Amino acid sequence: MGQKHSMTQQQTISPRAWAELFVLAAIWGGSFLSIRIALDQVGVFTTVAFRITGALIVLWSYVIARRLPLPKDWRIWVAFLVLGTLNNAIPFSLISWGELRIPTGLASILNAATAVLGVLVASIAFRDERLTTRKALGVACGFLGVVTAIGIEVLWQFDLTSLSQLAVLGAATSYAFAGAFARATMKGQRPQVVAAGALLGAALIMVPIALVQDGLPTFHYNAHTWEALGYLAFVATAGAYLLFYRVVAMAGAGNASLVTLIIAPVAIVLGAVVLGEALHSRAYIGFALLALGLLIIDGRLIRRIFGRGAQEIA
Repeated sequence: MGQKHSMTQQQTISPRAWAELFVLAAIWGGSFLSIRIALDQVGVFTTVAFRITGALIVLWSYVIARRLPLPKDWRIWVAFLVLGTLNNAIPFSLISWGELRIPTGLASILNAATAVLGVLVASIAFRDERLTTRKALGVACGFLGVVTAIGIEVLWQFDLTSLSQLAVLGAATSYAFAGAFARATMKGQRPQVVAAGALLGAALIMVPIALVQDGLPTFHYNAHTWEALGYLAFVATAGAYLLFYRVVAMAGAGNASLVTLIIAPVAIVLGAVVLGEALHSRAYIGFALLALGLLIIDGRLIRRIFGRGAQEIA
C-alpha cells in the first residue's frame, strides 16, 4: 500500500519482475494483518505515526547514503507535505481506523479500488488520460465490485461498521488523488526522494496528531505488537517502496499496478489463518468483479481475446 500508479502503457514482464511483484504483493498483503495486530495495544494515530516515522528513517538513510539529489525549490518541499498527507497520513489513518471494526480481508478488497479510482481521477486531471470506452467499462465494473463487497445497505445504514468500510474507500480515494498530485508536481524528482519527502511531510502531521489524540506512547507493548509495528514501518512501507520502484524500473508502472490484484488474496488468507476471519460470500464476488474491472482497464486480456477488434474500444 502506497504510491499507486494508474495502469497505462504496458511492457513485457520478465520472470524476475513477476517474482518481485509477488513478493511486493505478499508484503503489502501482510500489512493489513499487522495493522490489526498493532491496534490491540496501540492507538490508531500512534500506529500510523510509528509506521511513518520508522519508514522515514530508513528511506532518508537510503537517500543520504546514495547521495541522491534533493530539490532546491521550496515549492517541492511544500508539495511533499501535501503528498504525504494524501499518500500516507490520510489513507494510513483511515485504513487503521476501519480495521477496528471490519475484517482485514475486506479492508484489502476495498483498498483494491485504488487502481480503479486512480484511472477515474487521472481522466479528470490529465488530457492524455482520457476515459475511453474500455476504461469506463472497467471503472463501472470495479465500482459494481465495491458495492457488492460492502453491500448495498451501506448506502443508507451509517453504523460504525458501514462507516469503517467507507473509511477504507476514503483511503483508496486519497491514494488516487495522491497519484495524480505526484504526477503533476514531482516531475524530474527521484522516486526514492519523493517517497522520503512525502514521509517527512506525513510525519510532521501525524506525530503531533498522535500525541494529542493518543497521548505519549507507553512503549510497554508485547513482542507481537512490536513485530507488527516494525513490519509496518520497515517492511511494508520503506522496504515496499524501494521494491516497488525496482519493479517499476523493470516492468513499467502499468505492470507494477497489477500488484493490486494479488494483495487482497494474500490479506484474505492471512486474516483467515491467523485471525480466523470469515468473509461473506459477497466479498469474494465483489473482489472478482473488481479484479475483472482492473483487467479490463489494463486492456491486455481483452486484446488477447478479441484481437484487433478490441482497438475500437481502446
